[in-house]
Amino acid sequence: MTSFRSLWMGLLLLEVLGLLGVLQLGAQAQVFVQSDFQEDKFMGRWFSAGLASNSSWFLEKKAVMSMCSTVVAPSADGGLNLTSTFLRKDQCETRTMQLQPTGTPGSYSYHSLRWDRTSLISVVETNYNEYALLDTKGIDHDFRMATLYSRTQTPRAELKEKFSAFCEARGFTEDTIVFLPKTDKCMKEQE
Repeated sequence: MTSFRSLWMGLLLLEVLGLLGVLQLGAQAQVFVQSDFQEDKFMGRWFSAGLASNSSWFLEKKAVMSMCSTVVAPSADGGLNLTSTFLRKDQCETRTMQLQPTGTPGSYSYHSLRWDRTSLISVVETNYNEYALLDTKGIDHDFRMATLYSRTQTPRAELKEKFSAFCEARGFTEDTIVFLPKTDKCMKEQE
C-alpha cells in the first residue's frame, strides 16, 4: 500500500511540475506591447539606431554594420510593409518585410521565405515621434533581437541608455548590443 501511495504521489508531483513547466513557457511567450498602440502614428520613416541579437550572423557582422532607413507603410492585406534600405558591400540594398497582424495591436508575425522561419515582432514602447523599442522572438526557432528605431539619425543619449536597459532586461549582454553609426550612403528619402 505504501509503494502504491508513493507511486501515486510521484505521478501527481510529475503532473504538477509538468503543468508548472507549461505555465512557465506560456509566460515566456507572453507578448508585451505598447498600451493603446496606434498603428497610424507608427507609420513613416525610422532609422535603426540600435540592435541586439543572439544570432551568430549578427555577432560576426555587427562591427561592419551601419544605420539603415526603414519606411513603415500599410500593406494591401491589412498588415505592414517594412521597407529597409541599407549599405551592403558598398552598395545600397532595399528589402521589404511583410508583417501580419497577430490580433494584438502592436504585435506582428513575419515569415522569412529565405530561412523558412517565423518570428513575432512587437512594438514594446514608442512615443511615435522620436523612438520605438521593438522585440523580436523566433516562434519556431531560437532567435531574439531588440531594435531601437529613431525618427532621426542622432538619437539622444537618454534613448541609448533606455535601449541598453531594455536589452539587458531581455537577457542581452553588453557585447551583443550595438549602436549603429550613421552614414550618408543609402539615406535618401524612400517614400
